[in-house]
Amino acid sequence: MRSTASELNWSGTVTYTSERVERPSTLDEAAAIVAREPRVHGLGTRHSFNDVADAPGVLLDLTAIPTDLVIDRMPDGRATATLGAGTRYGDVAPAIDEAGFALHNMGSLPHISIGGAIATGTHGSGTALGSLSTAVRSLELLGPDGETRTIGSDDVDGAGSVLHLGLLGIVTRVTLDLEPTYAMRQDAYGPFPWRTFLDHAAEIHAAGTSVCSYTRFGDETSEVLVKTRSEHVPDELVGAPRLPGTPGDEHRTARDGSMGPWWDRLPHFPIGTVPSHGSEVQSEHFVPIRHAAAALDALRGLADRIQPHLHVAELRTMAADDLWLSPTQGGDVFCIAFTWKKHPVEVAALLPDLEARLAPFDARPHWGKMSSLDADAVAALYPRLPAFRDLVRRADPDRTFASAFGERVLGT
Repeated sequence: MRSTASELNWSGTVTYTSERVERPSTLDEAAAIVAREPRVHGLGTRHSFNDVADAPGVLLDLTAIPTDLVIDRMPDGRATATLGAGTRYGDVAPAIDEAGFALHNMGSLPHISIGGAIATGTHGSGTALGSLSTAVRSLELLGPDGETRTIGSDDVDGAGSVLHLGLLGIVTRVTLDLEPTYAMRQDAYGPFPWRTFLDHAAEIHAAGTSVCSYTRFGDETSEVLVKTRSEHVPDELVGAPRLPGTPGDEHRTARDGSMGPWWDRLPHFPIGTVPSHGSEVQSEHFVPIRHAAAALDALRGLADRIQPHLHVAELRTMAADDLWLSPTQGGDVFCIAFTWKKHPVEVAALLPDLEARLAPFDARPHWGKMSSLDADAVAALYPRLPAFRDLVRRADPDRTFASAFGERVLGT
C-alpha cells in the first residue's frame, strides 16, 4: 500500500516532504522496497513534533506488518520478547502480561510504536528506570541492500545502534528484555508550594516506581502522580495530602489506589482509547538531576511568556545509560516536558530564550520534539557523536537512510 498525497504528523504541524509513504504488510515487501529505492527512511506512528522521521524518497511505515510476538524463556528465569518494530506498545503489552512477563517501563502514551520510541530515546518515568531504549537486547534491521542483519546491544557498536534516529537502516524486529509480571497502583498527591517542591524534588520523584509531576510555573506544582508496585502508600508526601481517588475512564488510567496490571498503570492514557486529537505541540529538555531545582527556577522567570501557550509541563526522571545518543547518557536526568497549545509558530519563537535559560545546565532536547538547538550546540552535549557519525558512514556509505534532520542537527 502506498500514498503519494502530502501526509502529516500526529499533531498536523509537520508535513512530510517525502515522495511517498509505503505501508508493506510483510517483511519481504519491506526488504524489496529498501533494495530498490535509492532513498528510504523509517516512519513510526508519527508522534514526533519535528522532522526527525522525514526524508527524501520513500518513508516506510511498518505498522501493517504483523506483530509475530515470540517470548523466549531462559533457564535462569529471565525472558525476552521479539516482535515487529511497528507494533504499538498498547497492542502487545497485555499479551506479554498474559504470558507472565512485563516490560520494565512504558511511556505515558501507549499508542506509540516500539521501533519509533526506541529510535528517539522516548521514555516513561522513574529515577531507577532507564528509557524504553534500554530494554533492547537486539535489533533486526534492513541494510541498504535490503538484507537483514542483527545488532545486539552488547555488540561493539551496540550502544551506538540502539538509539539511531533511523540513520542506520530500517528496524523490522526488536528483542526486548522482560521481567516477571507485576501489579501496580497509582495515586495522586498535591498541591505542593513551588519552593517546597523544588527543595524536595529528588525525594518526591523517588517516592514510587514511576513518578510524574505537573506545573504551569505558577505558585505551585498542582499534582504528583505516584505509580508504585507496593500495595500500601502514605497518606501524604512531603506534607501534601493524597488526593481523592478517581477510577479509570476513557481519558486516563485509574488513580484510585487500586492494584492493576502494569500496562494499565504505567501509561497515563488507557490503551484502548485515543487520548486526544493532537491539539498540541511538545518540547522536552533533560538536565542532570542535580540541576533540577535551578533549572526549574530559571524557567519560572519566563512564566509570563510560557503560560499563554502552555497546557501543562510534566516533570519526570530517568536513570542513566550508556547509549551514545541518549539524553541520559552519562548520568541520571530530570525531564521537563512541555505540552504546548497548538501554537507552533509562537512556541518556535519562544524556544531560543527558553533553551538559553537551560543552557547552563547542559540541557539536552528530546530528539522527537521541538528545539531550536543547532548542530554545534548538540555536538557539545554528546561526546560520542563523532563515533556515531563514523558508525553511520560505515553502515550506510551511500546515504540510503539519510535525512535532513540528521544532516542539520547531527552532521551525518
